[in-house]
Amino acid sequence: MQLASSASGIYPMLYAFFDRDGRLDGSAIGLQIEAGIAAGVDGIAILGLASEAAKLSISERHRLLELTAQAVGGRVPLAVTLAGQTADEQIAFGAAAKGEGATWVIAQPPFGGSLNESELVAFFSGVIERVDLPVAIQNAPAFISQSLSNAGLLELARRHPNFRIVKWEGPAVHIPRMIEETEGRLAVFNGRDGLELPDNMRAGCAGIIPGIEAIDLQVRMYEAMQRGTPEGEREAEQTYARILPLVVFLMQSIDVLLCYGKRIAARRLGLAEVHDRAPCLTPSEAGLAAMYRYSADLAAFEGRRDGSRTKKS
Repeated sequence: MQLASSASGIYPMLYAFFDRDGRLDGSAIGLQIEAGIAAGVDGIAILGLASEAAKLSISERHRLLELTAQAVGGRVPLAVTLAGQTADEQIAFGAAAKGEGATWVIAQPPFGGSLNESELVAFFSGVIERVDLPVAIQNAPAFISQSLSNAGLLELARRHPNFRIVKWEGPAVHIPRMIEETEGRLAVFNGRDGLELPDNMRAGCAGIIPGIEAIDLQVRMYEAMQRGTPEGEREAEQTYARILPLVVFLMQSIDVLLCYGKRIAARRLGLAEVHDRAPCLTPSEAGLAAMYRYSADLAAFEGRRDGSRTKKS
């Protein structure tokens, strides 16, 4: 359960692709996983905001979990978001995730809820104590209506030894204070599709959970920053500058990310069509033009140049 010291690196959050009949597309899930592993990711993540978990039925969430676990096959760690409106739903899905070989899970606040801080602490406490895996909490004030203060995170970390990670969705400048005010008990993973990736690492992030569409370049950035040299930082910043306009475009909203980020990923994976699930943003001519402009130099996914992988966390 002592995961904070070892969980690190790049964990892409998979998109939930659908076929023309509206069913989950297992082949597209497998293609994303193979592209990520070839690029050298440290793990795979599913059922977060980019996986459209709120649009999936419970049976579809289980199906996505099963398909992902089968395709990963234990080659890298698997992080699974416990999307669910009640503590019991999240606890049950945590048991299913463990059964499929998940390495750690990510608890989310109930969507659309109005819990105060003490109620939210109690909600997460009830989930964490009954999930037999290391647990992260998603703190995403820009995207989810409820989030915890650093004091609330610390209270839970002191209470539960298996709560060891914060999945943060916010500016890198807040990370050092978060680490300090939670007494260094929690590893921090930022999301936001890799926005501020170099600064996240400078701020003390253990890892990043971006989308899949530029994962090969984001792995390269992470590894360059890990070297801890001026040359590594310059390499990371040069790569970051290459994809920054794209990431800023995609992070205008989750709807924009799902509409256009998924289409970039599909193009790079060789998928012919993207079938959206409503409610969703419909791609516009202007949006597609911007998407192609910002991703013009992203062709097929690049594997690791040395043929190796980063170590498992």
